[in-house]
Parts: sequence; structure tokens; C-alpha cells
Amino acid sequence: MQQITPFHIAIPVHNLAECRKFYGEVLNCEEGRSSDHWVDFNLFGHQLVIHYKPKSDAVLHTNAVDGKNVPVPHYGVVLPWDTFETFAQELKSKGVEFVIEPYIRFKGLPGEQATMFFLDPAGNALEFKAFKDMGQLFAK
Repeated sequence: MQQITPFHIAIPVHNLAECRKFYGEVLNCEEGRSSDHWVDFNLFGHQLVIHYKPKSDAVLHTNAVDGKNVPVPHYGVVLPWDTFETFAQELKSKGVEFVIEPYIRFKGLPGEQATMFFLDPAGNALEFKAFKDMGQLFAK
């Protein structure tokens, strides 16, 4: 697999202070630059920016995947297997409420992966996943 370069993603949040605390203290993301309306974070080597946007009444949409209701849209990072397991335990110990608890998806099939979903305080859906064999990332 080619070397991965960091991605940049900017997401809307209606409470900058609450989300700053969540990404900094719950997800342990190092904070970078900021202003009164946005904050940069290092999300496992990627640049995540939370931008203030007034709260909307959008309803969380889901699609069925492997018998679960997966929130759409969502974002996250594919982690090494051991990092995923440690991160999942840290989130549980901090009382994070999961939309989909950590589990193994597509067990025994191409693309077998560990995955988990949860929401940030603004209602943005996050998915973190891991493959024991990273060569399975795009397996059909």
C-alpha cells in the first residue's frame, strides 16, 4: 500500500467549547491553531477542524450495514489493531456512549474489521476501525 498522507476535514459544531473539550480530553487529540470560531486538532496524524455553526434540527440518517444501523454521514480513522483495542477501552472507561459498540464486522469474510461508532457533542458521527490485515482495506 502506498504511504498515506494526512487528510483534512472540517466539521460543524454548535458548541465550540463543549466539542473542544470532547476532542481534547475524551479523544486525546492535541490542539493546534484556533480562533473564536474554529479549532484545529491532530486526530491520529490527520487535521480535524471543528467550526462553529448554529445548531440545526437535522435528524441522524442511517443505512443498514452488516445488520447494524450505520450513521450517515460519518468520519474517522483506520487504526492499527492494537491501537483500536486500546482506544476502544479508553472510550469505554470515559463513559462514551456508543451508537454501535466495538465489534468485529464481516467476520471470516473479505474486509473483516473491528469497528465502533459514537457521536461527538454536536451529533457528528465518528467511526473508528481496524484491520488485522491492512491489505484487506479495499477487499471485495
